[in-house]
Amino acid sequence: MAARSALSRFWRDERGATAIEVGFMVAMISLAIVGILSALQGNISISFGKIASAMDSANAEN
Repeated sequence: MAARSALSRFWRDERGATAIEVGFMVAMISLAIVGILSALQGNISISFGKIASAMDSANAEN
């Protein structure tokens, strides 16, 4: 009977549900950020390359 009571209490307990939901949302947001950054990686790399070559050109002129 004690096992049934403990199982019943465990089944009705919702204290951890909020933490699990928040963890799930954080995981989904993290995956979205990683996906966006990986999609933009090429464009960012090209932009930094252009900036670096412009700075090299400006530095060579002085």
